[in-house]
Amino acid sequence: MAGKLMGAAIGAAVGAGVVLVGVPAAVCALGFTGTGIVAGSIAAKMMSAAAIANGGGVAAGSTVAVLQSIGAAGLSLGTKIGLTSLLVPSGAAIGAKLSKGKETPPGAEDKESQNNDEDEDSDGSMAGTGKPPETPAAPS
Repeated sequence: MAGKLMGAAIGAAVGAGVVLVGVPAAVCALGFTGTGIVAGSIAAKMMSAAAIANGGGVAAGSTVAVLQSIGAAGLSLGTKIGLTSLLVPSGAAIGAKLSKGKETPPGAEDKESQNNDEDEDSDGSMAGTGKPPETPAAPS
């Protein structure tokens, strides 16, 4: 059970990291920066295509406009809260699912607490050796 919880915690942290660091970094890598769109970048190609499609300007609220806003100012608080509330539980669920934590089936007992006679043959000798069981030494 502890393995599943650890996996869920790691998944939740990854989900939060994607929202708070990964999305802005990916937007910046595309060429949407705080100083504007980088020449020759994917962002520049997107802006050119959007401007041609709209007769010379980029429409407000378009993908290019939203990405440029994120690149210039980062994600708004509302967007951070919304994406975090979506990706953290998703990351936790995926982390718990992928966790290799060992689960004990219900009703299974710890082997240490069981009276385990597997080491003795039916005649009392040690399993596979043919030797008689050891007897405690008599007190002197």
